Parts: sequence; C-alpha cells; structure tokens
Amino acid sequence: MARQPRIASRRGLFVRFLLRRAVAAVALVFVVASGSLLLAQIAPGDYAAQLGGDPAVRAAERARLGLDRPAAEQYASWLRRSLTLDLGDSFQYRRPVRTLVGERAANTALLAAMALVLATAIGIPCGVVTGSRGGFLASVIRTASLVLLSVPPLITSLVLVTIAVRTGLAPIGGRMSASRLIVPALALALPLAATLERLQSQALRDALHRPNMIAALARGVPKSRVIWRHAWRLSLGPILAIYGVMIGSLFSGSFAVEIVTSWPGLGELMRQALMSRDTYLVAGCAAAGALFLAAGVLIADVLHAAIDPRIDTERTT
Repeated sequence: MARQPRIASRRGLFVRFLLRRAVAAVALVFVVASGSLLLAQIAPGDYAAQLGGDPAVRAAERARLGLDRPAAEQYASWLRRSLTLDLGDSFQYRRPVRTLVGERAANTALLAAMALVLATAIGIPCGVVTGSRGGFLASVIRTASLVLLSVPPLITSLVLVTIAVRTGLAPIGGRMSASRLIVPALALALPLAATLERLQSQALRDALHRPNMIAALARGVPKSRVIWRHAWRLSLGPILAIYGVMIGSLFSGSFAVEIVTSWPGLGELMRQALMSRDTYLVAGCAAAGALFLAAGVLIADVLHAAIDPRIDTERTT
C-alpha cells in the first residue's frame, strides 16, 4: 500500500520538473527573440536604406513597413503579435516569417538529426575503446579526436567540400536529396563525435574504477560484459547531460556549414536576414535556434532522469 503513494509522489515531482523546464524553455525563446530584434533595430541603417534609388521611394517603403516609427513602438507591436505566434512578415521575401522559418527549420532539424546520429554512432564506440583499453587503435582515435576538436566546423566543412567536389562522391548544391546531406552532416558530426569520444572515455574509466566494477572483474566476470552491461550504463549520465548543449551548438555550427555547403537551412536564412536587415526574420530565426536549444536541453534532462531516478527529485526540490 505504501508503494502507490511513493509512485504518485515521484510522478508529481517529475511533472513539476517538466513544467519548470517548459517554462524556462519559453522564457529562453522569448529573451533570445526579443534581444535579436532589438539589436537588429538599433544597428545603423535599415532594410529600406539598402534599396537605393529615389529617396522618396525609400521613405515610402520605410513608411509602408513601419520602419519610420520609434524602435520601442515597433517592438511593442511585434510583441503583441508574437503572443498569437504572428512573427510578422519578412521584408525581403514578403512572406510570413513563421512560414519561412518553419520551412528552413525542417531542413536544419533534418541536418541536426543526421549529424547527431552520425556523431553518436562514431563517438560512443570510439569512447568505449579509448576508455577501456590502450594500444595503437586507442592512440589513433585519441589523436583524431584532438585534431577534430582543434579544427573549427568551417574548416572541416571546407575540407569536406573540396574532397566532395574533386572526387564527385557527394553533390554540393542542387536539389534536395539524401546524398546532398552527406557533406554538411559529416562537417557537423565529426567535431561532436570527438567531443563524445572524450566524454565517453573519461566517464567509462570512472565507472570501471568503482568498487563494484572492480569486484566484478576480480570474480572473473568477462571484461566485455562488465563494460557493456554495467559500466557503460553507469557512464551515460554525463553523456546525456551534454546532448542539450550539443543541439544548441549544432545550430550555431550550422550557420557556417550551411553557407559553405549551400544547405538551405536556418543558418543560411539568418545570414540573408542579417545582410538585408530583415529584422523580423532575424528575430524569427533566433527564436527557432533558441527553441532547438531549449528542446535539446529538455530532452537530455528527461533521458538523464530516466536513467538516474534521483535527478528529477533533486532538481525540483
């Protein structure tokens, strides 16, 4: 009988934990979008100033877009509309920002998901190898990780683009296809795989040095069984905790990668919005990036809490 109240209590704590995280996510998106809009507004010049031609035409365009109003009034108007998820219209494309961002966010989400899958498939097994054994293979993996961590995603993408163009192994630009995803996904995945390898290696070494793991090895339990059935699960906490940050870094890293590889995602759209001083589009792209980060952190926290039941209780008390 006492078990049911404990289960109900844990569920209540977990629900409050999720609600707090959801509120924090909404606050993050609001702050990032608002800050981006205000910074774009107070910067010198505006969209109409880039049109050239007759000053009267520029003045008329500025009045049509509402750019002749004070920045505070523009922000207040945007804020009222954003409460109904109306992010305004893009000056450059003359389409709703929500529609444009939604289209490009789907492409960035696809790229990020593929990069995460590749990074996990490469980084976790490599981390298990370097964390559980020595030798030539482990040394090669550690050296490769160090190189990838030292090289910015921009350089990695340039190298991969050069290889793809010279060998014809993967297309750059053109219509959307699975093969076109290879180069940008690898450019984003390789540095993340190196990060995962380092984290997994250290976490696994720490897990193998726990008394119960040492005792299991002393009893003659095969090392591979100890690693994969017990130590690896114990080492997952730090790995899952970093996934939320990795998703946020995917958005910032994709800014350069999407431009170099001509991938039509949020990074490329943000570049166009910044260059044309399309303030509402800048805010929309920033909000989408913050939403990716907040969703990643929330998912990582939920997974971490599922593996370690103490996490949700500790963070809600």
